[in-house]
Amino acid sequence: MESTPALAAPQPNYLIAPSRHGHALKPSSFFPEKRHPSAASLRLQKNPLTFCGVLQQPASPLTCNATLSDTYSEVNELADIDWENLGFGLLSTDYMYTMKCGRDGNFSKGELRRFGNIELSPSAGVLNYGQGLFEGLKAYRKHDGNILLFRPEENALRMRMGAERMCMPAPTVEQFVEAVKATVLANRRWIPPNGKGSLYIRPLLMGSGAVLGLAPSPEYTFLIYVSPVGNYFKEGVAPIHLVVEHELHRATPGGTGGVKTIGNYAAVLKAQSAAKAKGFSDVLYLDCVHKKYLEEVSSCNIFVVKGNVISTPAIKGTILPGITRKSIIDVARSEGFQVEERLVAVEELLDADEVFCTGTAVVVSPVGSITYRGKRVTYVEGGFGVVAQQLYSVLTRLQMGLIDDKMNWTVDLR
Repeated sequence: MESTPALAAPQPNYLIAPSRHGHALKPSSFFPEKRHPSAASLRLQKNPLTFCGVLQQPASPLTCNATLSDTYSEVNELADIDWENLGFGLLSTDYMYTMKCGRDGNFSKGELRRFGNIELSPSAGVLNYGQGLFEGLKAYRKHDGNILLFRPEENALRMRMGAERMCMPAPTVEQFVEAVKATVLANRRWIPPNGKGSLYIRPLLMGSGAVLGLAPSPEYTFLIYVSPVGNYFKEGVAPIHLVVEHELHRATPGGTGGVKTIGNYAAVLKAQSAAKAKGFSDVLYLDCVHKKYLEEVSSCNIFVVKGNVISTPAIKGTILPGITRKSIIDVARSEGFQVEERLVAVEELLDADEVFCTGTAVVVSPVGSITYRGKRVTYVEGGFGVVAQQLYSVLTRLQMGLIDDKMNWTVDLR
């Protein structure tokens, strides 16, 4: 990364460097209110994880009332882009957040720096041995201009669990959430207007230290960047078309399919590319043992609807525990549906009323058809099924602050 001097504030838990636009945000506006840690966060603080046998000590409580020099001014105007035609692609924003961790497992004070390339040793653990994780979450702009995050503590917890599996240290829940807040508010002009999209937030944790022999990296980097996005699939909210893959597999028992490690996604590219070349939207994978039970789509979870029963594959180590999946299950139950987490045989697709996918990027995506061994089963045409529409409406209205958050899932950044 190009060296850029970082300006330290008297009390903050991060540093901020000048924007390439000549402006910067006052960190006093980054944290408008101090929130108490969640019960899950407190459990992890009391019971720290270990990585490679080394105990990870929780960080000191973060200070949220940091201030900087009066020469800094807040930038409130929206970025000059076509908000009506956002796709799901990278748009370079103003700032990214980084912090480092050495052999002791303790992360340094984070920095907000201009978005740009980073420098890595050719022998970095992430490049040679794939020691890396990522997360995905979103920020939404409400009608009143306030900003909402959706369940960021769940992403922090999932990264910590993944880090334990990948023999890596991880930020505490509080460190993760405060870093997300700082990054979002530093890039607030890139958050789409209400109803035009969202700000996609991509936290990364990677072995950045040089290592030649197979071993954990001696240094780790936690990084967050953001980009405004629209719909993930080119179909938008129109139904997508899946093909069941019965030869190639996404994950194996005892492997890393249940954590969000970077290698899981490279492994699906071959089947996904072949499917798209044939006109399909994506691939639905089966388990690798019996080759008959549904697992997940390349980057999202799957749900099958029959009457008032919604079934989804159980989390058993080969399926990512999606946060949108978890949320949809809770919403569905609150709406009176019976939800079953179990083994779901591929044959159940043949007489399903509806099928839909869930994920941070797609939120809820209706499935129009699924093709299995040359046989195509059609569900809905031109839009959502009744159940998927109901769940999508409740979840997205909650995420955008249009209904009361009785679940206590959103974080209001104001």
